[in-house]
Amino acid sequence: MSDNIMEYIPALRAYARSLCGRAHDADDLVQETLLRAIEYADRYKPGSHMRAWLFTIMRNRFYTTVKKSARERTGGADCVSGSPISQPGQEWYLRHRELCDQLERIPAHYREALVLVSVLGESYIRAAEVMDCDIGTVKSRVNRARGLLRKALEPEF
Repeated sequence: MSDNIMEYIPALRAYARSLCGRAHDADDLVQETLLRAIEYADRYKPGSHMRAWLFTIMRNRFYTTVKKSARERTGGADCVSGSPISQPGQEWYLRHRELCDQLERIPAHYREALVLVSVLGESYIRAAEVMDCDIGTVKSRVNRARGLLRKALEPEF
C-alpha cells in the first residue's frame, strides 16, 4: 500500500458519490476529506492503510455534515433547484439512473457496505475497519443490500 494521497482520489470520489448522491456534494466531501487528512497528517501512522484512514475521515465528515444540515433546513420539496433542466434521452443513462435511485433508497448502512466492498473493491476486513463494525456485520449488510437491489430492479434486469 502506498502513502501517496493522490492515488486514492478516484476511490474517494466514488465513495463520496455513494454517500452524497450528487456530484458537486461529493466533490466538496472529497475536498474536505483531503483538507482534514492534511490537517491531521501527524496522526497518520506511516505504513498503515492510508486508503482506510482516508475513508474513515470521509465517512466521519459526511455524517457530521448530515447532522449539521438536518438542523439547517432550507428550501422545500417544491424547490426546483434540484430538478433537471432537460430529460435524458439515452436508455443506458436511464438504466444507470434507475440503479442509482434504487441504491439511494436502500438504508445508508447497507449502501455504504455495498459500495465499499462491491464498487471500491475493499476487502471485508478493510470495510469493517472503515465502518467500525465486525466483519460479519459487513458481510450481512452487503448481502442484504444486494438482495434489496436485486428485488427492486428485478423487472428491469
